[in-house]
Amino acid sequence: MKLALEKNLFLKALSHGQSVVEKKTTIPILSHVLLRASDQGLEITSTDMDMALIETIPAQVMIPGSTCLSAHLAYEIVKKLNDQTLIELELNSEKGQLIIVSGRSRFELPCLPEEDFPQLTHGELSHYFNLPAPVLKHLIETTRFAMSAEETRYHLNGICFHTVEKENTTALRAAATDMHRLACAECDMPEGALGMPEIIIGRKTIQEVIKLLDEADQPVQVGVSNNRVQFSFNGSRMKAMLSARLIDGAFPDYMQALTVQFDKTLIVPTKSFAEAVDRVGTVVNDKIRAIKVRLTENMASLSAVSSDFGSAQEELDVDYTYPDSLEICFNVRYLTDIAQQISTDEMEVLLIDEESSVLIRPLGNPYVTFILMPMRV
Repeated sequence: MKLALEKNLFLKALSHGQSVVEKKTTIPILSHVLLRASDQGLEITSTDMDMALIETIPAQVMIPGSTCLSAHLAYEIVKKLNDQTLIELELNSEKGQLIIVSGRSRFELPCLPEEDFPQLTHGELSHYFNLPAPVLKHLIETTRFAMSAEETRYHLNGICFHTVEKENTTALRAAATDMHRLACAECDMPEGALGMPEIIIGRKTIQEVIKLLDEADQPVQVGVSNNRVQFSFNGSRMKAMLSARLIDGAFPDYMQALTVQFDKTLIVPTKSFAEAVDRVGTVVNDKIRAIKVRLTENMASLSAVSSDFGSAQEELDVDYTYPDSLEICFNVRYLTDIAQQISTDEMEVLLIDEESSVLIRPLGNPYVTFILMPMRV
């Protein structure tokens, strides 16, 4: 095997691969990436046995071939090479080494044969559909902050994708929750998604998809089955296929939370509200991260108190036309996270009382919805 390629392309592909492979494993080959050079360029394959990534980048291939190289070692070396020179790779099969040359730098690295690399098998996928990269990125970015980080709630450690019926139409929805908050984002149902199973895509897969979406400039093909999801990306100087096992579990039935009969509506300026929450939230402590919102006619008063950092209060003009005041407490970080996902100038907050969940959405945008539970302090 002998080839030459650009540093930046190689580094980016290695960064994707080294984040897929296991950081600590008792099986050495699982810490390696498979490099395969052909007339199609350089194909880099990585896996942790639950997820597999195959990425192809342009390369000048003089001699086709393949080998396996430590993912983290390769990434650290290539990251430190000169940006202005081509990287040359040459396999010395007799010594079991891959030679990396760039400018005056030369590395001779131990490698393993392709035969040691796990054989990747992919089951049949029942549904295929295409999503524009910006649409898929919006669905993920709008919801992923609400994924649970508790390992014991494994079925909440991801984003649920499924189709929903809505007023004579069907939409594709992404939803995530940690049972304290819920985030939903929708798009028009793509052709081919009708009848797809409800799937939960795990946190690690979501993180890798986001990285690859930044390189994609064409629609992403998504394939799903009951236990696997596959994404195919195409960019001007790369193509990649990411296949991953789905989370095996049932996502909570959250539909009732979206259909609660709220009896009060609050309209607030999004940016001013987010900034005020951030300022007042400066004094909360890590144990009780509560911010109190007191609503009176056309006025919201935000306050926070902690024994360590004192107190803070700020008032904000809002559209709230009810004569009775309402006082409700929220986790300041959860409230901030939601406000940061809203791009419209104003957001709409639907309420009942101080103990009931609230529904938050961008004003005039029915495709994004958040549910937030109040705190009891």
